[in-house]
Amino acid sequence: MKNPRTFLSTVAVRVLIALAIVLALSAQSTAQTPGGTTISNQASATYSDGTNSFSTVSNTVTVTVSNVSGLAITPDAGSNPTVVAGQTAVLFNFTVTNTGNFTDKVHFVAGSAHLAGTASASITRTFIDLDNSGTINAGDTDITNAAADSADIAQNGSIHVLVEVSVGAGASAGQTVQVVLGDAGGGSPFDNQPSNGSLNEVRTVSAASVNGLREAKGDITVSVENDVRLVLTLTAPPGPVALGGDISYSAQLQNTGARSASGVSLTGGSGSFVYIIVPVPLNTAVKAGQTFPAGTLFTTDALTTAPLAATYVSAQPAPASIRRIAFQVGISLGSGATSSSFPFVVTVNTGINASNPIWEITDAFGKNFFNSTITDQSGDALFNQGDSNADFNEPKLGVDPASGTQGFQQRTTLTAVGSVLIGPSGAPAAVGPTDNNDDYSNKAANTGIAGREPGQGTNAQGVLVFVNTVQNTGNANDTLTIDAPTVPAGFTVEVSTDGGTSYTTVSGGGSVSLAIAFGSSANISVRVTEPLGNIVLTGYDTIIRVTSGNTPAANNKTIDRLYTGFVRLDKAFTVANATGVGAATDPVPGAVITYNITYTNISTSNGDANCVKLTASNLVITEDGLAGTNNWGTYTTNSGSPSDSASGTVVTVSATKYTDTIASLAGGASGVFTFKRSIN
Repeated sequence: MKNPRTFLSTVAVRVLIALAIVLALSAQSTAQTPGGTTISNQASATYSDGTNSFSTVSNTVTVTVSNVSGLAITPDAGSNPTVVAGQTAVLFNFTVTNTGNFTDKVHFVAGSAHLAGTASASITRTFIDLDNSGTINAGDTDITNAAADSADIAQNGSIHVLVEVSVGAGASAGQTVQVVLGDAGGGSPFDNQPSNGSLNEVRTVSAASVNGLREAKGDITVSVENDVRLVLTLTAPPGPVALGGDISYSAQLQNTGARSASGVSLTGGSGSFVYIIVPVPLNTAVKAGQTFPAGTLFTTDALTTAPLAATYVSAQPAPASIRRIAFQVGISLGSGATSSSFPFVVTVNTGINASNPIWEITDAFGKNFFNSTITDQSGDALFNQGDSNADFNEPKLGVDPASGTQGFQQRTTLTAVGSVLIGPSGAPAAVGPTDNNDDYSNKAANTGIAGREPGQGTNAQGVLVFVNTVQNTGNANDTLTIDAPTVPAGFTVEVSTDGGTSYTTVSGGGSVSLAIAFGSSANISVRVTEPLGNIVLTGYDTIIRVTSGNTPAANNKTIDRLYTGFVRLDKAFTVANATGVGAATDPVPGAVITYNITYTNISTSNGDANCVKLTASNLVITEDGLAGTNNWGTYTTNSGSPSDSASGTVVTVSATKYTDTIASLAGGASGVFTFKRSIN
């Protein structure tokens, strides 16, 4: 008999395996396989003949998944916040989803969006919301009065349709406005029904599916309420305004509703009032010295705090600490009444990115008499429970970038002033001998120079790549132009802005653009190709210039200097004749020849420490009297110890050979290697 414990373990393992298979199949069933997917299957096996192992495979069989159309529209029986009689431009937002297993379009017939409900109303516009902004903008697709197809919608992808409605002036409290998109039958959720070509249909487009065209329907219902309707007008100069300059705003509130607006209480205030609450825009501060109307409140709480949850004070804090100003409109604002205009001034900070405009988001707060709910009363009677998620219909809707608060938006552009630097790698602000337009990077080509004496030309071309750093020192994002106004004759200069992956020729009048964010830097690669025939031991200057797109007069230059070798050897000699035969300088037997080899690093050495200089290291000068065309080793003998005037180390290798080793030779530095030989 089997061991009971072993038997139970085996059973448990089998149960777990079976459960895993069931769960795997269940998980697979939750997602549709895309149409056109090829499902491939090939069996494999391994076996043995008792000694050797073998493997084999079967033929492959494939199955292609069919296209299945599917469509859903939401919400179903959805509800918007309430509306009031005469309200215009109320937006109803529907989501249309491709629930099929392949990419398809959606067809909207003229009249896809239609109305039901008991209140008088009319559809003024219907648009596909291409940018998913929740508002109708230029570029959205108009499907108000004409049939249209959407763009392709991927499997499980969706689009939004915005239906704009005006509520009739004669609508009564308690009546409803129902907006319906599509007219599919069946029961809720009214999705993925066979298309029947009906009058208000919304359906799929592709006929390449096994289940044919599908249609769907969604609907949203709102109730008509008697309400206060507050319309807030905010004005400001459009700009541009310079950094450090002032922006003068003015806010005014009008009650266009049928009832009076009563007030709300703010923590730190004294009583209940209708307020206009304005946050101090990001990157600005309240201008010092302003006088505000009686009853104005201030808060230093962060903008992440909801306006009605903040703590306010009546004594004006330090201007830089104020985050919101609450203007007291009055105890109430009657039907048809307009408040005074409330001006206020902010000063734009310096040292900020002028590419980003200044945004002002303003909310109006009062109390709705009808249901005693605190609301923003923004002109559409949407009850937002004092959360400041206002939906101002005129003229703009925006979101405060600092707090995420939605409300009335005013946008002021800033003056963008361009400034730019270019210099050696990592040092865009480097200064050369005179200023930051002649800083430099020195590099030397080592091709075409071997065996070439001073004054001779190179016998091969040279190619060097310089790395320069460009910095945006202006007050905004900028797009810079890079060119080479000065290029040595016959040279080719190319610039790469992608780390050397691709180059653009800028010699001969070419240029390349480079976008750099405010306060940022970027490296460019400059490839300089030198033709053969240039004089050795010479520096050739290429000037690279960057110019601001924001301020074309603002530019900066740097020098990329190519040397055709940079250590020069100049040999000279003198003769001292003390033999009594001939003149004092006649090279007769017994006279002594003194050889002087002056070695010089010819590269530029002036300019600040951030300029890239050439330093020769481990320079070894060899004097071999029997090498090449030399024959002084045959006809002379050593006369005294060789020497170096600088820091070189001289070694007598043999009776006819000396070396002088200089560990380091900076730009512009030099020394003299001296040795003496007596004529045999």
